[in-house]
Amino acid sequence: MTTARIAPLDGVRVLELGNYIAAPSAGRLLADFGAEVIKVERPGTGDELRNWRLHKGDTSMLYRTINRNKKSVVLDLRSDAGRQAVLGIAAKSDILLENFRPGTLEKWNLGPDVLNKVNPELIITRISAFGQTGPLSERPGFAAVAEAYGGFRNLVGDPDRPPVRVGVSIGDSIAGLYAAFGSMMSLYQREVGHRDGFDAVPLRERIIDVALNEAMFSMMESLIPDYQAYGVERQRTGGRMEGIAPSNAYSCKDGSSIVVAGNGDSIFQRYMETIGRPDLAADPTLQSNAGRWIRRGELDDAINAWSGGLEAAEALAALDAAGVPAGPIYTAADISTDSQYAARNMIQKFDVSTGEEILSGVGFPGIVPVIGEQSLPIRNLGPDLGENTKEVLGGLLKMTLAEIHAASGPSAVLSFR
Repeated sequence: MTTARIAPLDGVRVLELGNYIAAPSAGRLLADFGAEVIKVERPGTGDELRNWRLHKGDTSMLYRTINRNKKSVVLDLRSDAGRQAVLGIAAKSDILLENFRPGTLEKWNLGPDVLNKVNPELIITRISAFGQTGPLSERPGFAAVAEAYGGFRNLVGDPDRPPVRVGVSIGDSIAGLYAAFGSMMSLYQREVGHRDGFDAVPLRERIIDVALNEAMFSMMESLIPDYQAYGVERQRTGGRMEGIAPSNAYSCKDGSSIVVAGNGDSIFQRYMETIGRPDLAADPTLQSNAGRWIRRGELDDAINAWSGGLEAAEALAALDAAGVPAGPIYTAADISTDSQYAARNMIQKFDVSTGEEILSGVGFPGIVPVIGEQSLPIRNLGPDLGENTKEVLGGLLKMTLAEIHAASGPSAVLSFR
């Protein structure tokens, strides 16, 4: 079997009505493994992500990345023709993804009850800030707010400074993972029912409700049990992880830093021997994480004293020889030339048009997880706005050119192929 044929979701059709990152991330995951993902975008501007971190042209690399392997169709959901086209695609789809503010689809007369009438087997996956129910459900909110509500933001940063944010939209991406997972669970349930002759899955069980704040909250490990059982409130610990030591970033002589995770009991022994501190390795109060956490500052000082006298490569070589987990803190430049990423096809090259010029050999992150020893090939980058409108509406729905223009809106720019 060649990598080009590894497409476990081949034959699954997904209608994506989402903007920004959360629902499109779920769509990307499904598209990566063979699903046909039809992304509906508004006339004129399309998904706002097209303009985020835009350096040249009219479509950002962020959009090209998040929306790879999809088709772009322009539809005006505020028009009757546009809504009918959406319902037509929904009737022929397996999954619908959306991340509008709760009530928006219903306002457009595209809510679950309406969708269920045209397709009684459609899986409807909805992503919102706080979910479709509850006192906060109607509030708008991006991932930044949800990360704070979920308890995540309070733990990021140094204890003597205000909380900070990680440098990527982690809340959106994790919600996207849950949305893709929930969609596939529901699809599996539906297919098992077909196989075993069960009745159709009821609508309420085909609505997958993903809240950004809950997606982040679910990542918080024992935050709530520790508090409710023992009254323990976790605090920001900078580069450390509470209760685990020694595990931190350490400075080297060349000005760079390395990360070392020497917190396993047996690893700690080898670690201390490597840095020339057999006394710490033998100390009876440091034989468990609990004791090492109490003396974490002393341990970090000892490690920094050792790493500060070595180049990063020298320190990492010594730690690797001793079997101590450690690594450099990579930048984009480092990842771009790394042999491990290259060996697994995790950076895939494409020529990209900005509308003004062709940028040759631009690397994009590969498909995860790996199937067949290497990352599967990306079929196409995030498409130009409306690139597949005629293909989808004309081919799938058999619409005439006049009907396509009516559904797409007068301001739509269509690239007919």
